[in-house]
Amino acid sequence: MVILNNFIQFPTVDNMAEDGLVALGGNLLPATLLKAYQQGIFPWYNEGEPILWWCPNPRCVLFPQQLKVSKSMQVIIKKNHFRFTVNKAFDTVISNCKIVNLQKHNGTWISDDITKAYNHLHLLGHAHSAEAWLGNELVGGLYGIQIGKVFFGESMFSKVSNASKFAFIQYVQLLQSQGIQIIDCQMPTNHLKSFGATMIQRKDFIDLLNKYCTDNNPGF
Repeated sequence: MVILNNFIQFPTVDNMAEDGLVALGGNLLPATLLKAYQQGIFPWYNEGEPILWWCPNPRCVLFPQQLKVSKSMQVIIKKNHFRFTVNKAFDTVISNCKIVNLQKHNGTWISDDITKAYNHLHLLGHAHSAEAWLGNELVGGLYGIQIGKVFFGESMFSKVSNASKFAFIQYVQLLQSQGIQIIDCQMPTNHLKSFGATMIQRKDFIDLLNKYCTDNNPGF
C-alpha cells in the first residue's frame, strides 16, 4: 500500500495489493479523483479516517449491451409509472444515497467531504446523476463519474419499490446510446448481478480503462 502525500502518484496494477487497498492519504481534489478513476481506483473510507483508495480484484462491471431487464420491470417502464431525468437533482440524489446508507448500515462512506467533492465534480461536468420521479417527488436515483466511454457508478437509492431499478435501466440504455462501453459497479451485489453485471480480473479492467477512458482527459 502506498502512502500518498501532496504529490499524488498511485501504484500501477502490478504493484497493487490483492486485498484491493492500494493507497492511503492524499486529497479529494477534482484532479486527484479523476486521476484515480482513470486508473481504476476510488476512495472508500469512514468519516474520521484517513482517505483510503481501493481497486478491488476481481472487479464488478456491466457491459451496457448485456443489460438484463426483467419482465416485471419491462411492464413498469411501459406503464410510465416513473419519470426519468438526468442531472436535474444531483445534490439531492447524493444526499439521499447518504441517508439510505446510514439507515441500512448504520454508517456510510458518503461523508460531508465526499459529498462536497462529488458535487464539485458535478459542477465541473464530470459527475452525473439519474433520477426517478413519482409526480414531483424524487423517489430514486443514482450518481457516478463519466470519463471518456466509461461510467463509474457510485451509489443509488430508492424511496419506493423499483424506483432505483427504473433509473438504473433507463440510464444504462441512455449511456449505451451515447457510446459508453463499460459501467464500473465496483463491488458485486445480487442486485447488480440481476442486471447482468459480471466479474472480471483487475488487470483486464484496467486494460479496458486504458482503451476507453481516454477522452475528456482532465490534463494533470
